[in-house]
Amino acid sequence: MTDTSTGRPSETPTTTPTTTPTTTPTGTRWPLARPYRLSLDSYARITGVHPEMVRRLVALGLLDITRDAEGNLWFDPTQVREMATVQRLHLRLNLTYSSLGLVMDLLDRISDLERARLHSHPDRGAPWT
Repeated sequence: MTDTSTGRPSETPTTTPTTTPTTTPTGTRWPLARPYRLSLDSYARITGVHPEMVRRLVALGLLDITRDAEGNLWFDPTQVREMATVQRLHLRLNLTYSSLGLVMDLLDRISDLERARLHSHPDRGAPWT
C-alpha cells in the first residue's frame, strides 16, 4: 500500500485478499476475519533484511511461508521471531546461512524434549538449562 501524501509505502502491514467461504454439512461458514499475514516487502521492512536475502533464506528452508495463487510470498507474524533467531545465530556464532537450518532444527528438538520431560515428570522442578 502506498501513502498518497508521500508516495512511499505505508507503515501498515499488508493483508491477504479476501478468503472464500467454506461449505460444511451444516451450511456455509464465512471466516471471522482475514488472516493477518505480511507481504515480502512488509516483512523485509519490519525485520530490516533486504527482500532478496529473505528470498534466499526461504529457499534454504529457514523461514516458513505461504504462497498465493500468483506466487507471492506471505509470512506469518511469528516468522519475525524466526528471522531474529537466524540473524542472532549468524552473527554471534559466525555460522553460515546453510548451516543454520541444522542448528535451528537441533534447538527446536531440544525444546521439544525439555517440554516433554516437564510434562511427563511435572514434580521434578525446573529444567536443567
